[in-house]
Amino acid sequence: MGNPVVHWELMSKDPAKISAFYEQIFGWKVQHRPELNYYIVETGSEGGINGGVVKPDRPEPWPGNMLFYIAVDDLAAYRDKVVKAGGKVHIEEQAVPGMGAFSLFTDPEGRMMGLWQSATPA
Repeated sequence: MGNPVVHWELMSKDPAKISAFYEQIFGWKVQHRPELNYYIVETGSEGGINGGVVKPDRPEPWPGNMLFYIAVDDLAAYRDKVVKAGGKVHIEEQAVPGMGAFSLFTDPEGRMMGLWQSATPA
């Protein structure tokens, strides 16, 4: 089946401004979710990838300012693979209520990427 890229994320000093910028240019629909400190971006394309804009809770420098999230079926197993291959896990696992959970890691050159495991339907 492979592991497709399923989400992208921009890190921003001013998420509202950056979201409005992309919304104005491309007509993307942006929904602000203050309880998640997050702007969800729908690109409006069936073949495209949706994403989000966030201001990280920690001060800069951030290890990169754009993330790709890769779909996996077992976060723990893939975190182990990341470490064994020379990467570093920065967030072990964080739930996104009603949607799934993610982990963040950097590759051996310091690029941050995300692992995403969708919630199992009830």
